[in-house]
Amino acid sequence: MLNSTNKKSFALLTSEKLSAKDNMLIDKELFKAFKPNGLPCFRVYEWEPSFTYGVSQKIETLTDREDLKMFGSNHAQRMTGGGILFHGNDISYSLVIPTFYVQGLSVKASFELIGTFLMAFYRSLGLEPIYAKDAKVNLSKSEYCQEGYEPYDILIDGKKIGGNAQRRTKEAIFQHGSISIDNSSYSIGASLEDLGITIGYEAAKELLVKSFSQCFNIEFKQKNQEQLYAS
Repeated sequence: MLNSTNKKSFALLTSEKLSAKDNMLIDKELFKAFKPNGLPCFRVYEWEPSFTYGVSQKIETLTDREDLKMFGSNHAQRMTGGGILFHGNDISYSLVIPTFYVQGLSVKASFELIGTFLMAFYRSLGLEPIYAKDAKVNLSKSEYCQEGYEPYDILIDGKKIGGNAQRRTKEAIFQHGSISIDNSSYSIGASLEDLGITIGYEAAKELLVKSFSQCFNIEFKQKNQEQLYAS
């Protein structure tokens, strides 16, 4: 299990700002190349100003929106659900693990388990995160990720700070999510800056990695993509 006390080895991938297409291509390749007996992967990365959209959305129905035109062609479809999500002021993580790491858990329970490190991240900043399912908000869908509320979206002071999405096969689970750091790029929803937290992107990425490592007793092996695919 992911939350067992046993020491677990993970590949750690980090990157600077990439385009939406490049970031989503890396995530897809990591998921596609993963083998159950291979090294699980935790990736932390940044974005150029851009947007992504959910697997069920069609770009043809979105490009006439004024708030999307500013990004030109810098957009990409995620392989997970949800709506439009703006990037450029955020850090993101992606995670690929074998399904036996959450054996016996429902999809909802796996969200809560994996989300442990995100809750720890926010608490380490002096914030009090809560899942939407435990808050007094109406769960709802929206064409924009930050305007809808799924059960395991994270709220702070009544404001949505982050959401997470999964993709599964019989052998692997992929999950990713984003955290808005400041208001340097167009976005919807709350950022850490809005909540009174000032932190740089590198420091936020380092803290996210530390939170993941401590929550799940992880030993990281720094890798690049080529090394990981070859393992």
